[in-house]
Amino acid sequence: MEKKRDIVTMDHGGGGRAARDLIERCFLSRFDNPYLNRMDDSAVVTLGTDRLAITTDSYVVDPIFFPGGDIGSLAVHGTVNDLSVQGARPVFLSAAFILEEGFDLADLERVLDAMAESTRRAEVSIVAGDTKVVPRGRCDKVYINTTGVGLVEDGVHVSGSNAQINDRLILSGSAGDHGIAVLSQREGLRFDTELVSDSAPLNRLVGEILSGTPAVHAMRDPTRGGVAASLNEIANQSNVGIVIREAAIPVKEGVRSACEILGLDPLYVANEGKILVFVGPEDAPQVLETIRRNPLGREAQIIGEVVSTHPGQVVMKTMVGGTRIVDMPLGEQLPRIC
Repeated sequence: MEKKRDIVTMDHGGGGRAARDLIERCFLSRFDNPYLNRMDDSAVVTLGTDRLAITTDSYVVDPIFFPGGDIGSLAVHGTVNDLSVQGARPVFLSAAFILEEGFDLADLERVLDAMAESTRRAEVSIVAGDTKVVPRGRCDKVYINTTGVGLVEDGVHVSGSNAQINDRLILSGSAGDHGIAVLSQREGLRFDTELVSDSAPLNRLVGEILSGTPAVHAMRDPTRGGVAASLNEIANQSNVGIVIREAAIPVKEGVRSACEILGLDPLYVANEGKILVFVGPEDAPQVLETIRRNPLGREAQIIGEVVSTHPGQVVMKTMVGGTRIVDMPLGEQLPRIC
């Protein structure tokens, strides 16, 4: 009998348990080193007297233009945000493009214009790049890879492995905005409320948080797999339990309605302009006030806390008075969302 082959599936790209299994089996086992093994959004390395954060990401979102953004601005924002949630000040980016033969140059220029505007907004520079073209049908219009470098100030030690018992958990705004906006555009869905991606650079907001309270323990931007995946990652990295309150989690009415129609949970739907912040209870009110002063954080709420029970697990107190486990998603609910 022929043995069934192990193959890559779409679930491996979803930022959930299948993606984690793939990374551990195929990548960590071969590229083993202390920086990579931390499994943070960026690696923090020391060169001389400087601490640098380094990250890389690839973008294959479909469609490439969507309400609130496009693949170009998303590539800049996503890389800037992965540096920022590590407590770094983003400085330099590189950008590599894989272009499909036949891709409209006007669309390429539109993507590049959006990237240029996004770098100005985030106050970073694209200082290196690469371009490859593949035959028609071998990729879908354009794929973008970006690498980012940022500076980490002395005294800042932010990591998914640093969440502390009794930390308060702040979410900077509504869950699920980006994923639902992209899905509605892709599928041609129409809702009474306009659905717009929250794609935005978070570095200025993070800078304001850290300037007021440098002792933030952990941060994460809930992209693929949404808030649920990010919280499970931090619960596992820090070996702590997390309790969240359903009533405290902001969700826009249009997103909630779309999720109900499509059978999705907003906690598992991607954002691209929100941040989860873990901070001690004594500093949480000040951090919440700082976030709410920024236009990107006006809907911020304290949605939960870190506990010593059920380490590695996220539990939600529901609006009907019960509790349920918020598990790590297995695979891909919404393919090609970023």
